[in-house]
Amino acid sequence: MSESKENKNVHKDDFKSKTVDEANDQKAELTIEEKLKRSEEKLLRALADSENQRRRFEKEIKDAFEFGGFNFAREMLTTLDNVQRAKKSIQEDELLKKSKEFEKFLTNVEIIEKDLISTFEKNKITKIHCLDKMFDPNFHQAMLEIEDDNCEPGTIIQEIQQGFMFGERLLRPSFVGVSKKKGEKNEENK
Repeated sequence: MSESKENKNVHKDDFKSKTVDEANDQKAELTIEEKLKRSEEKLLRALADSENQRRRFEKEIKDAFEFGGFNFAREMLTTLDNVQRAKKSIQEDELLKKSKEFEKFLTNVEIIEKDLISTFEKNKITKIHCLDKMFDPNFHQAMLEIEDDNCEPGTIIQEIQQGFMFGERLLRPSFVGVSKKKGEKNEENK
């Protein structure tokens, strides 16, 4: 009989240990499932981060190609300005006008000017056309106001210095003279 009691006790102990082991296995499975979910979440975050970084790099590369020459283009505008000033100066110089070589010299300066402008256009650098348009502070810089009753106030009636765009970015604003009604300043002062 003692053997049967021992067998019963063993069977009870086996049952208890099995249930405890099963509970521990379930906990272990839950923790493994939780770990698996956490690992999956981490992986998804890492993939999203790498995708965002890839997109950012692509945008930076695209911007570098499109606008890498932005500072160079801005510096080259002074060269164009100087060529245009030289052309104007030559045209206004009475002594040079009497020279035999005047037309040839002026033609050469105009060729240089046209070459610069054509190179700008090939590289998406375009002139801002502003005369007879309304003043827009995004593209124009008002240098002076000119009394004129023939135009609506705020209309650009004089271009002092050309403005340019580099693609869709402003390279340099146009320096302009803007119309105002006669006597407008006197009324404002009162």
